[in-house]
Amino acid sequence: MTGKRGEKLAKLMPKGRDMRGQAIRMMLFASGAIAVLAQSALAQDTVIRTIEDFESSRSIAPQTENASARIVPATNGPGKSLRVDFQPRAEDDVVLKPATPWDFTGKGDVNLAFDIANPAKISTQIFLIITDANGASQTTMAVVPAGKSVTAYAVLSGFEAMVQSGMREVPPGWASDETKLFWRTGSKKIDLSRIVSITIRTQAMTTPRSLIFDNFRLRRNPPTDPFFITDIVDPFGQAAKVEYPIKIHSEAELKAAAQKELAQLAASNGPPDRSRFGGWASGPKVRGTGYFRTEKVDGKWWLVDPEGHLFFSSGIANVRMANLETVTGYDFVDSSVRKIDPEELTPEDSRDFAPVAPEVRGTRFLASPIRRQMFQWLPSYDEPLGKHYGYRRTFHQGALKHGEIYSFYGANLERRYGDNYMAKWRQVTLDRMKDWGMTSFGNWIDPMYYDNQKMPYFANGWIIGDFKTLSSGFDYWSPLPDVYDPEFKRRARLTIEQIAREVKGSPWCVGVFVDNEKSWGRVDTNRNRYAAVINALAKSAADSPAKARFVEMLRGRYPTIAALNAAWKSQYASWDAFGAGASLPDVEAAVPDLARLFADYADTYFRTVRDEIKRVMPNHMYMGVRMAEWGMPEEVTQAAIKYSDVLSYNVYREDFHEDTWGFLKKVDRPTIIGEFHIGSTSDTGLYHPGLVIATDQTDRGRIYEQYMNSILANPMMVGAHWFQYVDDPVTGRAYDGENYNVGWVSNTDMPYPELVAAGKRFNYDLYRRRYGN
Repeated sequence: MTGKRGEKLAKLMPKGRDMRGQAIRMMLFASGAIAVLAQSALAQDTVIRTIEDFESSRSIAPQTENASARIVPATNGPGKSLRVDFQPRAEDDVVLKPATPWDFTGKGDVNLAFDIANPAKISTQIFLIITDANGASQTTMAVVPAGKSVTAYAVLSGFEAMVQSGMREVPPGWASDETKLFWRTGSKKIDLSRIVSITIRTQAMTTPRSLIFDNFRLRRNPPTDPFFITDIVDPFGQAAKVEYPIKIHSEAELKAAAQKELAQLAASNGPPDRSRFGGWASGPKVRGTGYFRTEKVDGKWWLVDPEGHLFFSSGIANVRMANLETVTGYDFVDSSVRKIDPEELTPEDSRDFAPVAPEVRGTRFLASPIRRQMFQWLPSYDEPLGKHYGYRRTFHQGALKHGEIYSFYGANLERRYGDNYMAKWRQVTLDRMKDWGMTSFGNWIDPMYYDNQKMPYFANGWIIGDFKTLSSGFDYWSPLPDVYDPEFKRRARLTIEQIAREVKGSPWCVGVFVDNEKSWGRVDTNRNRYAAVINALAKSAADSPAKARFVEMLRGRYPTIAALNAAWKSQYASWDAFGAGASLPDVEAAVPDLARLFADYADTYFRTVRDEIKRVMPNHMYMGVRMAEWGMPEEVTQAAIKYSDVLSYNVYREDFHEDTWGFLKKVDRPTIIGEFHIGSTSDTGLYHPGLVIATDQTDRGRIYEQYMNSILANPMMVGAHWFQYVDDPVTGRAYDGENYNVGWVSNTDMPYPELVAAGKRFNYDLYRRRYGN
């Protein structure tokens, strides 16, 4: 290649030893240039069709829930707009539904854009839900800054929308001052030829909020930058093409930042008035047992530290090296690297960093060029920083099913702290927790901290193995275990015995979390609520312990199959036929029995786990399973109440909202939040903010305080844990591609000062405010 194009390409090529990476870039440059030429005739912001501009008497009448809508004069110039007043409810919707489905196809690659103004003094997060005639939908989201107007757009088709990059969100495919909506959930393959509704939703707002919408329009995508996912990560694992306040530009700068922080931490005494275990030293003292427990004091639930001081758990989860790596694009022919011992007790995403054996490295090959092209630099295995390569035998989702991984965070710790970097990281982390005012770690703390004697922690484990399973139809992380299978009970025993060996009876262990966000079933319909039971009934009793148990329970209730048929409005020929596999013609008729069967299932799960914990860890609390807000059937909640010492939920909202959580007043049990977070992309270099969005780091700190204050004010709550300590990798964590701004520190181990300041404002005075003085 010669001439100006060759000179341009040469300038684009980063220096380094990985010649294969350079070859990939040359290939992508050529193909990308052709793509640009092919689209050069397309104009920016080409409107194909106006969906709704609210100007005509034939405009769609919006439908609302927990909101009101009216036509008002446009905020910017002549014309009309739609003003929606949202109430502070768990969910508020405004829905546009056409008389006949919209057709968004046949126009090339498209995006849906609309204008939105937020006159409020605080930011507002919105969700855009697009639904087709088959009921499939996709949800994207954005944040509208306080007092601002923006044009927001969701990419519906084309390479940017469909590419399997291994990232939860990719960089924008074209330069724009507009607001790109971030992917949340749903199907990327909805039927664009038959769109039946567009919904704008808000969730868990603390105050009434008004937003003004205009000009919903279908647009042709502009030409995509052929390099929009090429060379996007620099040698420090940072976003290469953007600047932001805490970005590092050299190893000397990284070391200088570390020395400055170390001096600040050395001078910090942390918050005053804390007991040895982090409780309230000068507050009311109750009975100390030598271990953590719970007690209700003056109408509020508290944790109690081993010495009898009132304790509230404010902490950060996932302080560990596991699941901080990203996929490089390489794999190995030698299958020995993928061997999984069926007796392992740790799932892949929680597994310790696993290096690749030297004899395997010679079989390395490029499995995903699209992944490799993202990195400006990767070391060779022989370089000092080559020790931060590892391997994952399975990925939950992404561009590959398994492959090589690299930890830029681990490499940066070595750059930052030198040869003894892991010991230094452990000490710095403990010093940060004290300085930031945290009272404990959260879940998924690296066991290296179990003996720290400075910061209380929560132990954790997963029950995994080759036991039978059930499907609720919403098995995002994994199917449900068949809790009647003896193998499940054996694996539960092995897991909890391993936790006990790690904890060693330490009084610094507050309690134990087992499993996480299990797919119990959604509660929008009875079929979804009892889907796991329905799935079990469809199986053969000879192959499914759950089915065998359910048949036993039903035969105890109905003396004949005719009696069951009469109750269920069914026509099963015999109990043998029912045992071989049963579908439900009328779910509603069977609901009373489905509820009993599901209650027995949930009771068996929680009792099995509780009994094992109390057998080998009698002094430690069972903290439950950290249920997700999207899966909390009543039967599961009741079993958790019966067997857990503390209820636990993961709640990703900007507030702990009364609409959803008011039931806790009736439950009257100590409760803890296992996960929440807030993120931003505007000043972080990351391409996805996370599940709750702020406009920037200052706004992130504001929402953190708002959330924690709502927890502090609830008399049932005994703590809340932020997820997680370190940002996700720019190119997505290896397990599932999440690339969120979720950390208190970046991938270069740089703390976010605005979030740290918010943490200190909340934590330093939390006990006095919690007690009510």
